[in-house]
Amino acid sequence: MAENRYVGSYPVIGIRPTIDGRKGVLDVRGSLEDQTMAMAKNAAKLFEENLKYSNGEPVKVVIADSTIGRVGESAACADKFRKEGVDITLTVTPCWCYGSETMDMDPQTIKAVWGLNATERPGAVYLASVLATHAQKGLPAFGIYGHDVQDADDMTIPEDVKEKLLRFGRAAVAAASMRGKSWLQIGSVTMGIGGSIIDQDFIESYLGMRVESVDEVEIIRRMTEGIYDEAEYQKALAWAKEKCHIGFDKNPEHLQKSQEEKEKQFEFVVKMAVIIKDLMQGNKNFPEELSEEAIGHNAIAAGFQGQRQWTDFYPNGDFAEAMLNSSFDWDGAREPYILATENDVLNGLGMLFMKLLTNRAQMFADVRTYWSPEAVKRVTGYDLEGVAKENGGIIHLINSGACCLDASGAAKDENGNGVMKEWWNVTEEDQQAIMDATTWNMADLGYFRGGGYSSRFETKVQMPATMIRLNLVKGLGPMLQIAEGWTVGLPEDVSDTLWKRTDYTWPCTWFAPRCDGKEGAFKSAYDVMNNWGANHGAISYGHIGADLITFASMLRIPVAMHNVPEDKIFRPAAWNAFGMDKEGADYRACANYGALYKPYK
Repeated sequence: MAENRYVGSYPVIGIRPTIDGRKGVLDVRGSLEDQTMAMAKNAAKLFEENLKYSNGEPVKVVIADSTIGRVGESAACADKFRKEGVDITLTVTPCWCYGSETMDMDPQTIKAVWGLNATERPGAVYLASVLATHAQKGLPAFGIYGHDVQDADDMTIPEDVKEKLLRFGRAAVAAASMRGKSWLQIGSVTMGIGGSIIDQDFIESYLGMRVESVDEVEIIRRMTEGIYDEAEYQKALAWAKEKCHIGFDKNPEHLQKSQEEKEKQFEFVVKMAVIIKDLMQGNKNFPEELSEEAIGHNAIAAGFQGQRQWTDFYPNGDFAEAMLNSSFDWDGAREPYILATENDVLNGLGMLFMKLLTNRAQMFADVRTYWSPEAVKRVTGYDLEGVAKENGGIIHLINSGACCLDASGAAKDENGNGVMKEWWNVTEEDQQAIMDATTWNMADLGYFRGGGYSSRFETKVQMPATMIRLNLVKGLGPMLQIAEGWTVGLPEDVSDTLWKRTDYTWPCTWFAPRCDGKEGAFKSAYDVMNNWGANHGAISYGHIGADLITFASMLRIPVAMHNVPEDKIFRPAAWNAFGMDKEGADYRACANYGALYKPYK
């Protein structure tokens, strides 16, 4: 649906139909050929019809040229897959096969095996055998086995098998899509925030990405020397002047900038957005004399330091961050960028994870304040209702800059409900509604001495949402926290009263995590915030915690805290060998296997 903005191909899924290799007088193999290949074709069709790359194109799936019964056919399949760029493999079979001869032995592919639950042939026996061999050889694979017995001639894929196949495929495509791309940090550490202290080894070893760095002065160099696409800038500026509603200026009147200064600052922040986009992906429209700058940094995600060296002197980066993170701009609907405010690489990577899983724009916010029902009642006289009451309160998600404008919930589905859509489904009407729900307010000069503009909106509708945080812990490594819940719409006067106790010019979202009232991190919304690992959170539309758990296991990142139902947890089969407590087993398995791309492991 859109051009691939990155250097490098998207990951390909390879289907490996394995079979009982015995021929002989009864031709066991021959009796299984059609059934085995039909399983492969059905799985391929499921992936192609339901999974998309981040640019909106259906995933590419290739099938081995023949069924795989002996090692020579495994080698032929591996050779084909190398030429096709396969990063993900699914082995399918209805029958017994020779495990170590037919298994995927490539240590760099992400693997799953689907064994048919049918009594005519022992597909389940092969599944158990080959998964044990995978574990024995240190090559983790996901096992997929249907709950109910099927007839041998039933070629439909059961719903529980579909769910696992798609969860595996979605997570694997997301994980493999990061490989070979870059994180671009523009600047360095922001105000001593640990998340902006970049760890190159983590990004290289766990995600297969590289780290690129430029100083913030590069933006000024490009502005000063005219190193940007003038035509695009003029288009962006005209669009922004038409679509962006300028809001109130909260600063004391004697400190407010003149109208002329405000105009110049608006032009400055729009130009920043154009230049940061060029830094991330390059610009093929640059003339020959700018061929070096035209290349870009192949950045699948980036962070902008801003505070304080930049924002004490120049207009802030809020316009660039908010606009690039959204699912549209002056060119209409397009794949969202990931641009983290304060160069919080760990939160930016969390946003990247969820963007690749959902193909939706992502929210960046401070996990700022917990409001108990009692505190809300005391301050406003209002009794919390619905999910806010049921889960013991709400958490205020608010920060300048990087929250996507889609988070206003102004886009509507076919039933009129507020949603955040996959980017290719965002209509012109949605874009207009989102812009109309947003104002651009002059920056708080206490925070941003150089001025600039901050986006301001309120999430006024209830939407399913998942908040995560990626953390690095000394001696442990990376770990992930996941909290599914809902955005909450409050009465206007109640929201305003609470909102005005902090910065009233920033995007505002009230979030109620799903809690169970039992002991632990999900006893109440208070306990979620009290156990949160950092000051920021990345938030996505939808309840996607199960996909995130599967995704994290592929990258060997343990999950420390989550509220995903146990029956939705899907990790490689070898994780079962590390103990009966699922989260402890996750930690032990991740430590045992180590980072997916660790050199010389």
